Amino acid sequence: MAKSKVNKIFVLDTNVILHDFHCIYKFQENDIVIPIVALEELDHFKKGNEMINYHAREFVRELDKIAGDKLFNGGLPLGKNLGKLRIETGKPMPPEMKESFSEFTPDHRILAITMYLMKQHPDRPVILVSKDINLRMKAKSLGIFAQDYLNDKVEDIDSLKKEIEIIEKVDDSLIQKLYNPEIRLTAKDLKLKPYANQYFILKGNKSSALAHYDKASDTLDRVEKVKAYGIEPRNAEQTFALDALLRPEIQLVALTGKAGTGKTLLALAAALQQEDQFDQILLARPIVALSNKDIGFLPGDVDEKIGPYMQPLFDNLGVIKNRFKPTSKDYMHIEEMQRTDKLIITPLAYIRGRSLSNVFFIVDEAQNLTPHEIKTIITRAGEGTKFVFTGDIHQIDHPYLDMKSNGLTYLSDKMHGQEIFAHINLVKGERSYLAELASDLL
Repeated sequence: MAKSKVNKIFVLDTNVILHDFHCIYKFQENDIVIPIVALEELDHFKKGNEMINYHAREFVRELDKIAGDKLFNGGLPLGKNLGKLRIETGKPMPPEMKESFSEFTPDHRILAITMYLMKQHPDRPVILVSKDINLRMKAKSLGIFAQDYLNDKVEDIDSLKKEIEIIEKVDDSLIQKLYNPEIRLTAKDLKLKPYANQYFILKGNKSSALAHYDKASDTLDRVEKVKAYGIEPRNAEQTFALDALLRPEIQLVALTGKAGTGKTLLALAAALQQEDQFDQILLARPIVALSNKDIGFLPGDVDEKIGPYMQPLFDNLGVIKNRFKPTSKDYMHIEEMQRTDKLIITPLAYIRGRSLSNVFFIVDEAQNLTPHEIKTIITRAGEGTKFVFTGDIHQIDHPYLDMKSNGLTYLSDKMHGQEIFAHINLVKGERSYLAELASDLL
């Protein structure tokens, strides 16, 4: 006689809830336990304009919707083909924990609740889910099964770095088709099966060309090197990036790559080049305080606190402005755009509530956003809006994100192959030999 399947019990850390307030619906038929200490911690996050505060508020509302006037005793059903949800009250620190930890911190209270559940349900797997690596290590040292929140992790990130394909030994007659507007080069001609908006470097014996694949017509078109508001691409990758940024049919662009590859500069130059097509240009980045200190820790008023975080964006704007004389029409036009709020550089949290219709919206340092935060931003897009997300997935400041779970990686993976999306991974640094060497070796 076959054994019946034993459902698991997942204990959720507070950071999982703040990462994705819908997380309780992502564990199939297994039961979910929220330690009461997590609700206590959520109280500290309910007020504020950051996305993390929004998640805290939404999760509490979700709990209220599930519970209504019922008690959590015995657990409440989460829905069809899902398990039950319950709140577990505080439990005393067991002897083995007292020997290991001198303080009964919120993390240790969650561990105590998890150990209590393991003793109460010896016949069921009890698993602690946390984005905090250190807490997972503590749990494992106590014999507690612990894992990361895996629902939005991308497994194959190597494929995201190979968006540009180099094809050698192409017949020169085929490459010449790209230079003749009356002849179309098809994917079949090159025996390719490309995805929408894939970019190619075609090399023949005597000629070469940069190409873009248009899925609607199943043809390749030549990508020409063009300037955008005084900024000229310095390599093939930057040429492809600028092409995607300037194509009106591509509404969503992801630019990845290490520091110095020109991601933000190209995005801003493309926005300025097309400013007459949009009502507003927004350039924003999330504020992730270093050393786990909130910006309230910093001295000064609001502008002085956020100034250091926004300075890199103003530096990029300065690079473009310095391409022109202060008395030139282009220089003065940028100044006028800033005065009239046609061009706004701001922390991402300050964008909430703004209309996102007919806007060129650049989100810098997007690797520090969660997948749910990326989704929240994009789903607010109105007609005529173009989104550009830039970042380096190897340089993440968020304590609970990594290369596989950050929003930029998630976006590039899930949108891959969509006709309105393009992703370019920039590899070659263009700041200086010193900057390139430091980026590679240090």
